[in-house]
Amino acid sequence: MSTVVAIGATHRSAPLALLERLTLDEALLDKYLDDLVARDHVTEAVIVSTCNRTEIFVSAEKFHGAYRDVRDFLSDITFLPPEEFADHLEVSHDADAVRHLFSVAAGLESVVVGEHEILGQVRKAWDLSQQEGGAGSSLNLLFRHALEVGKRARTDTDIARGTASVSHAAVEMAAERLGDLGGKRVLVMGAGDMAEGMAAALQRAGVTDVFVANRTWRKARALADRIGGQAVRLSDLPSALVEVDLLLTSTGSTVPVVEHDDFEPVMAERHGRPLLIVDIAVPRDVDPRVRDLPGVTLLDINDLRTFARAGVERRAGELAAVEAIIDEELVRFRTAASARSAAPVVGALHRWAEEVRDSELARFDARLEGLDERQREAVEALAKGLVNKLLHRPTITLKEHAGTPTGDRLSEATRQLYDLDE
Repeated sequence: MSTVVAIGATHRSAPLALLERLTLDEALLDKYLDDLVARDHVTEAVIVSTCNRTEIFVSAEKFHGAYRDVRDFLSDITFLPPEEFADHLEVSHDADAVRHLFSVAAGLESVVVGEHEILGQVRKAWDLSQQEGGAGSSLNLLFRHALEVGKRARTDTDIARGTASVSHAAVEMAAERLGDLGGKRVLVMGAGDMAEGMAAALQRAGVTDVFVANRTWRKARALADRIGGQAVRLSDLPSALVEVDLLLTSTGSTVPVVEHDDFEPVMAERHGRPLLIVDIAVPRDVDPRVRDLPGVTLLDINDLRTFARAGVERRAGELAAVEAIIDEELVRFRTAASARSAAPVVGALHRWAEEVRDSELARFDARLEGLDERQREAVEALAKGLVNKLLHRPTITLKEHAGTPTGDRLSEATRQLYDLDE
């Protein structure tokens, strides 16, 4: 009987500096999946890697073996010895792992509770695993159900009301520091989903002077065109930083895009004008030492987490409603998973019985030659009815106990009694 195990580091379990070092390169996720499923105790795997979490969901025969495989995998690809991060891993299995994924998909585990971006990220992780052969029947069933839970949480409750994305929250946090953003000049660094979300939020806030910088000029221009902004080449970044009031950044870089030494001449040219930086990237885009420069206020994902807590308190009633949905869906998932786990032995038992019925009818075929078509149909219906009645109770019992130690014993006994080959 396989078990589902969830292992990973999140914004809740690991300090930002460690979470940065455990971040996985998105371009290599396909190779990481191949590595995982090639390990001794892992049969299926999905990697959910976002700016606030590196989590691995696996299907395995043994919990402890799977834990060691995933821990060693993280050590191998990050070059961190296990003792430096093992105490910061969140680990769960079976029902607790299922509940955890449902909570993630519903947005309860996010920095901004109820945010909608995580649902797309979970879907993207599952899609990639399916493409690479990492997800099989167990994790496909789990992730399909998790996406249903996430959609239901947002449809049936107001958990996503108001600030429901990290990018939106980043702009709101900046507005709280600067006051009305109207009339401010803002530079957005990055052109991915988070950067686009921040640019769109700026547009809604009435900001007209938005600049977009990105490593790929084509993407910078495309985003700038969509929001009516202006693209900036990275080579012109220092000049742009001299002019703007706010820098919002979220790129996919694994190293700082802006170093401390880059900012010293920028701040000198600003002649005392303050600069607010909101860096929501993990790993961080801006060298943390930049906050030591006079005139610079640097906020990161830790500050965003503190800012977002107020929104959680305002939506406490919605949290309870989402938890109730998760409780309901856990029961439904267990029922579906149990039926699936019993299906192979139940199917094999029915196939065996049908073969016995058909062979016995064939053996008596000569003695039934005198029967007309109506009488022959009656005999076949009688034989089929007897088989169905004889198998009804074993079938119900196997399904009722599927997924439990009793169910495992019943399934094994059924296989041995009837010499079943699934």
